[in-house]
Parts: sequence; structure tokens; C-alpha cells
Amino acid sequence: MTHPEKDLDGEAARRALDYYLNPTPPHASIDTLPWVVRDDVPPEQANAHAMALLRCAAATAQETGSHQQGTTREVLFALMHMVNMARALL
Repeated sequence: MTHPEKDLDGEAARRALDYYLNPTPPHASIDTLPWVVRDDVPPEQANAHAMALLRCAAATAQETGSHQQGTTREVLFALMHMVNMARALL
């Protein structure tokens, strides 16, 4: 004996469970930062650290590019140039 008022449509049940148990994740915003600088870090220290990271990135690109040929070499030197432009902005 079946009770139509108690029988669940399988698809409706799946959608209901998905709605509550597997909500659609929010879309990532381009304005959302993946990380933030701690409040106790002075801007000068943050800039100095950023400069050091950019200097290392430029040196890595230059060293790697000097051992390459063709398009790979050009791309690495372009990367080095962009990193150096970012350093100039700081």
C-alpha cells in the first residue's frame, strides 16, 4: 500500500538536499584580496618587503632568461621588465 502524500519525488528531494547541503558557492570578486597585510606592519616595512620580493623575481627572470633562446627568452625578459616597472612604482 502506498501513501501518495508521503511519497517523495526523487528529483525534488535531491534538489531540496542540494539546496541546503550543497549551496552554490559565491562567485569570487576581483576586489577580494587573497591576503591582507597585518595592521601592525608599517607601510615602510611592507614596501621594503615587496621591493625585496620583486628584486628576487627580476633576478630569477633575468638569470633564467639568460640561459634560454627564442620566445622563451623574450618572455622571461619581458617578465623581468614588468617586475622592474612594478619596483619603480614602489
